[in-house]
Amino acid sequence: MIKTIGVCGAGTMGSGIAQVAAMAGYHAILFDVNAAMVQKGRESIEKWLVSKNHTDVLSRLDYTSDITACKADLIIEAIIEKPEAKQDLFRQLAEINGPTTILASNTSSLSLTALAETIPYPERFAGMHFFNPAPLMKLVEVVSTDRTGEDTLQILIDVAKQMGKTPVRCKDAPGFIVNHVARPYYLEAMRLVEEGLVDIEAVDQVMEATGFRMGPFRLMDLIGNDINYAVSCSVYEAMGRPQRLQPSPIQEAKVREGALGRKTGKGYYRYE
Repeated sequence: MIKTIGVCGAGTMGSGIAQVAAMAGYHAILFDVNAAMVQKGRESIEKWLVSKNHTDVLSRLDYTSDITACKADLIIEAIIEKPEAKQDLFRQLAEINGPTTILASNTSSLSLTALAETIPYPERFAGMHFFNPAPLMKLVEVVSTDRTGEDTLQILIDVAKQMGKTPVRCKDAPGFIVNHVARPYYLEAMRLVEEGLVDIEAVDQVMEATGFRMGPFRLMDLIGNDINYAVSCSVYEAMGRPQRLQPSPIQEAKVREGALGRKTGKGYYRYE
């Protein structure tokens, strides 16, 4: 039975997952090697909980920059999208926790199969992909490799349901379901702009007018252009570099100049 959930990575996504876990009744531990990030994540979570009168949840949250304190029944990784960093983290977590702990990655695009090859107890490893912002978005992709145990998948599905989420099972593949299907939504919009056929605002207005909750450019700003671009690059490489999935130079330029979207105050739009 899952009672304690550890979350590694105190950025927007990791903090959101820890908050959701605590609100669902689990004891949550938020870990990051950067103590300043831990404090920032703590302030964000506590501000939200207090504003919503959920102060009872505060006692179910612990914060640490000491990885040896990251002991839990389930640990969800939400760190930088670099395979080496994730593999190193999972090896440390496996050593600290032992064979009964389930390890899950929140990666949006990296190969879980490749990660599993270097992780002890691969039958206890899977993907648990939340969407930003985690407290609001209902979908969670529960992703298996060929070595993931059926009991592990069922536990993750049950945890997601207790969190009030809608879990969807899928097998490891480039971009899983959502990020694979969504690539044309972003890429074709940017190609229209690159070719001078339309401007950014018009694309968003048209897509929102036809029923999409957010146009592609507003959505990329919300997700973060660095994250969205990294996913595009990962899917492009994994699929054998098809021209239709080639990442956009418009987004590459945004990443280079640090215009990452809402989190930096500017992206395709400016934010106060």
